[in-house]
Amino acid sequence: MTPLVAIVAGLAAIALGTLLLRAYGPRLRVGRLLAVTPAVTIAQARALAARGGRPYVRVEGRVDADEDFPDEHARPLVFRRRRLEVRAGRAWRAVDDRREHVPFRVREGLEAIDVDVDALDLGLVTLVRESTGTAAEVAAALGDAAVAGVPAATPARLRVEQLSAVEHATVLGVPVAGADGRVAMTAGAGRPLVVSVLERDEAMRVLAEGRRARPIAAAVALSAGLALLGLGLAWALLAGGIG
Repeated sequence: MTPLVAIVAGLAAIALGTLLLRAYGPRLRVGRLLAVTPAVTIAQARALAARGGRPYVRVEGRVDADEDFPDEHARPLVFRRRRLEVRAGRAWRAVDDRREHVPFRVREGLEAIDVDVDALDLGLVTLVRESTGTAAEVAAALGDAAVAGVPAATPARLRVEQLSAVEHATVLGVPVAGADGRVAMTAGAGRPLVVSVLERDEAMRVLAEGRRARPIAAAVALSAGLALLGLGLAWALLAGGIG
């Protein structure tokens, strides 16, 4: 092996690892943000908003709301999203997306900060309840309008994500003071609003949709690629150039 071979092999491994991770799309970015965003207290986040800064930070607290709405098991919810998707090639395509929510905040002792629920989208990290079937079965259960124009045998799935008023949440975002003086965590600094009610390891599993092989393979490829690249560059320097 020559230094050039090691460098090329390292770059190829890094490219492979990157491609494997990109297959997760924007959910990968949410996972990275959960791992690296600096934590502050809610009081510190409110102070940052009062100073007019727009840093992207993490706060934690209990979900709290002035009012809530029940699910089918009478659990008090502050947010629910129901997405109906049908298979389109190797991907899933949303054909119906419905959201229910009330204003809510996270509280830490006597301190609280609002969550900009209108900005909450791909950054919601919670356990997903999923039902699968065909478009014909969906039409029978939910009505033909839900899958209008979709062939009856097309695979379909219903995914439900929700936040309860009794959960502890991690919120990533930019604390911003509104005209009324209320401070809310929202999207900003080119990053999404993230609300997770899961421990970090469980959140990563959900973001990877339960598929552990691909993230592990990506991590191995990236680690091996960096090692090979470093070896090749060091070898080239010691040898006085790449020959």
